[in-house]
Amino acid sequence: MPLQPRRDDRFGDDRFGQDTEQFRRELLAHCYRMVGSAHDAEDLVQETYLRAWRSYSGFRARASLRTWLYAIATNVCLSASAARSVRMLPSGLAGPADGSDHPPGPVPPDEVSWLEPLPDAWTAAPVDDPAAVVVARETVRLALVAGLQHLPARQRAILILRDVLAFSAAETAEVLGTTTAAVKSGLQRARARLDDVAQEPAGLLPPTDRRARALLDGYIAAFEHSDAHLLEQVLRTDATLEATPFRDWQSGRAMCLHVLDTYVLGTPGDWRMIATTANGHPAAAVYRRDPDGTPRADGIVVLIPTAGGVSRVVKFGDPALVVVFGFPDVLAP
Repeated sequence: MPLQPRRDDRFGDDRFGQDTEQFRRELLAHCYRMVGSAHDAEDLVQETYLRAWRSYSGFRARASLRTWLYAIATNVCLSASAARSVRMLPSGLAGPADGSDHPPGPVPPDEVSWLEPLPDAWTAAPVDDPAAVVVARETVRLALVAGLQHLPARQRAILILRDVLAFSAAETAEVLGTTTAAVKSGLQRARARLDDVAQEPAGLLPPTDRRARALLDGYIAAFEHSDAHLLEQVLRTDATLEATPFRDWQSGRAMCLHVLDTYVLGTPGDWRMIATTANGHPAAAVYRRDPDGTPRADGIVVLIPTAGGVSRVVKFGDPALVVVFGFPDVLAP
């Protein structure tokens, strides 16, 4: 069964549902870019559709239906952002670990709100539109979404509306209830900040590239066989490794391998992984064997593959994410 975001059926049986349902996936991607959480994005899309449904009878096509929905969604996200913590990755909190030989320690759950991955299937464009597929994939890449969280909420909205969705300055100003001059100024500041925090490696491979899948297969095999030598073949020399809910992260293949081999890999059979895709990158649902031998959900790992190997590994250590991606929380031993 294809993975689908949650949908409220009250909107599907009338003219409103017929007219607006086609925009649900792109609105979900928009809300995700704004708040950095698949769970929150689902809730915000539901709130968007509820508000739109209530006021649909008064919609007189002064703007396009798509623009009207984006205006509602953007303002729903801005209201939510005012009351929620910004979501981060470990690399957004501090520099890499200093090399001290100690196991990573988790951050207290009330101290940091962690970024979440997004299943590609939730926002997938029609397969008969290759250009839309590429755009859908590239505009939710992990580096971009993580970088967006460093911007003030209104600057984030301006940059997404202008540079991702190609709204005009006038349309963006109308959505945000401001002036075109304020939009242009905010966009300039947002672009400068994003250039500082959202760096992507050269030679990035899409998840459909056979080389990207080979790197993912190698990473999975390394964990399932507890083989650090296989990991060495997969990672670039300048690879980075980070995992929520841990503050420490590693820079350089040697440090990554040391931490994984010493504290994580364990023995053959401790780990099981199932290939998937997230944020336009190859990924895997991760299971860890508990004391009775049952593989239980452990989280989602996302790889950033390049022609020279994996440049970045991000493990999202929330077991509930495995179910979000459409996999069971327990596998057969």
